[in-house]
Amino acid sequence: MNKNSNSYIIIYSTVMVVVVAALLAVASLSLQGRQNANILNEKKQAILASLGAGDRNYDEYITAYAVDANGQRIEGIGGNEVIQMLFDLDTAVKGGTYPVFESSDHRYVLPVSGKGLWGPIWGYVALDGDMNTLAGVVFDHAGETPGLGAEIATPKFQAEFPGKTIFEGSEFVSVKLRKGGATEANIAHEVDAISGGTKTSDGVTAMLYNSLNNYLPFFAARREAAAVSAQAQPAEEQAPVTEVSNE
Repeated sequence: MNKNSNSYIIIYSTVMVVVVAALLAVASLSLQGRQNANILNEKKQAILASLGAGDRNYDEYITAYAVDANGQRIEGIGGNEVIQMLFDLDTAVKGGTYPVFESSDHRYVLPVSGKGLWGPIWGYVALDGDMNTLAGVVFDHAGETPGLGAEIATPKFQAEFPGKTIFEGSEFVSVKLRKGGATEANIAHEVDAISGGTKTSDGVTAMLYNSLNNYLPFFAARREAAAVSAQAQPAEEQAPVTEVSNE
């Protein structure tokens, strides 16, 4: 065959494309397991980071389970099955299944997801045992503007959230990012919006409200359980009275 002919060039190019594509496909498949393991580990580390417990062992420190739309724990769903829901959180939520990650010191991490200016945003919100006070947050994004909306993924921005509360009395208000800065009147429920990142800030506000709103029955159930436990505690701790004889 004439190596200078058009047909030779076309055939040669086609063969090379097929070979390279096949090699890339084989490499991708062979590395897929390792890639998924790395992504899974990244999610576990983000959950720990939201609790300020990055040095802890996830499997020893965290119990994963799911609750239904009534806030009740779903039996038979736990462990890696729950964390796998994070790969397609929207589908799990639409199906009325909500992942919960509970630490051994009884704090709770809830996944949140929403939309920023340029694409998806997501994260993890850690709550203290009162189901009201934020212990910490971790946020990430797919393509927000560097130096502007992308600031949601920085430790400096996330450090504004611990100590904020999501209830005003019995009313769920979530936490809002306010343009121009948090107001004194609502300082407990507001943080400063990102300068120049209004759309991303609004996206985070909506993400927090909409995602945490799904867990309101769970918050109520946990508070009710805590109240029942508190009422029963004195009776359980009361020791029987033993009369002492002077004889």
